[in-house]
Amino acid sequence: MMQILTHTPLWVFGLFFGLVYLGYLQSKARQVSRQRLIVLPVVMMGWSLYSVWSTFDAHVTALAAWACAWGAVVALGLVRAPLQGVSYDADAKQFTVPGSWVPLALMMGIFFVKYAVAVMHAIKPGMFDATTAVAVVAGTYGLFSGLFMARALRVLSVMKPVRLVERSA
Repeated sequence: MMQILTHTPLWVFGLFFGLVYLGYLQSKARQVSRQRLIVLPVVMMGWSLYSVWSTFDAHVTALAAWACAWGAVVALGLVRAPLQGVSYDADAKQFTVPGSWVPLALMMGIFFVKYAVAVMHAIKPGMFDATTAVAVVAGTYGLFSGLFMARALRVLSVMKPVRLVERSA
């Protein structure tokens, strides 16, 4: 284990601590705009897609597994009720979001899967040649990033749709 840690680039430790800090911030209740609410899920989606691409290139099975897992989780998130304790102030255009440790868990999930895949690839390079391994790893990335997006969409769902009022002449 020590050999693995000593061969890990320093920037990986910086990324780890940055994600822990970001996850800690998510554990506190806060007010956020719609744009800011969607930034983290989009970044996590990009990171997980990058992880799939950097590990498997344009492997069709990897991209399909990622997309299927991501899409399934997002679809399930859309049919669930809004998150408890979330509210939207239309005048301030701000969401009040309760603190949660879920974002930290999801970030750590993506981080540790990517780290484990990199370590296994370094130790046994052909390990991810099997289609099943490709699908499992890529699907796991899709699952984690889909959970991020589903959570953001559940927060967004508390916004009331704008209704146009007909004017009588």
